[in-house]
Amino acid sequence: MHNHHNGLKTAALFGVLWAVLLGLGALIATGMRSSAPIWIMALIGVGTTAYGYWNSDKIAIRSMQAYPVTEAEAPQLYQIVRELSVRANQPMPRIYVSPTMAPNAFATGRNPQNAAVCCTQGILQLLDARELRGVLGHELMHVYNRDILTSSVAAAVAGVITSVGQMLLFFGGGDRRNANPLALIATALLAPFAASLIQMAISRTREYDADEDGSVLTGDPLALASALRKIEQGVQLAPLPQDQRLVNTSHLMIANPFRSGGGVARMFSTHPPMSERIGRLERMAGRPLG
Repeated sequence: MHNHHNGLKTAALFGVLWAVLLGLGALIATGMRSSAPIWIMALIGVGTTAYGYWNSDKIAIRSMQAYPVTEAEAPQLYQIVRELSVRANQPMPRIYVSPTMAPNAFATGRNPQNAAVCCTQGILQLLDARELRGVLGHELMHVYNRDILTSSVAAAVAGVITSVGQMLLFFGGGDRRNANPLALIATALLAPFAASLIQMAISRTREYDADEDGSVLTGDPLALASALRKIEQGVQLAPLPQDQRLVNTSHLMIANPFRSGGGVARMFSTHPPMSERIGRLERMAGRPLG
């Protein structure tokens, strides 16, 4: 469905992220006079990526304390998801509801055959059927675009870089006689910072993609724009608590589930500014909302 270059941007960002990881491995290897750390870093990256990828649905659903619902319990939700799944020629995902009043939604799963869609009680009460359809179109496109794999890899590699940076900071690079301590400290601090920024950029790029592709699937970009505006206001009134489990899965949600801040906090947000997302959707429709 893409007619944009966000896929190329994502690939380029991943290239930089892996370069930072291998660069850290090379730095340690130089200090230890061994190439083993490079291979160790690569294996750790592959292992953590695989775990996050295969368990993404269980981790996210558990963090939101979500429970499965039947069609009798959520007929409108089933009707919308079934219609969009048929339109996309994809299997019907499992459907969950989270008991929180914070308005949000996410889809997860390693592929369309193992997908799950979750809506909070808050979003089900906040949005009308048209707006909810726009949100679900967005979430389903995350699964169809294999964004769970993308986000899992980005999070895993960034996590390894942070761990290696901390190891460098506390234990040094092995052979301290030839090491520049200032350069070592700078690398240990800046590498995790750079990895976080790249991870945020990848996440934001995928959000724009899901907005666009979801709107193509539903044929109604203004419905998603209206939903995003309501969700932004709803999150400010009922944000999720800053629990680490929720922080770790917040990138899967359609909107930042925490009360937004400015400055540095906004720079490190996994989601693009809501005003920019709404503006893009309005341009897709050829007219502003309202």
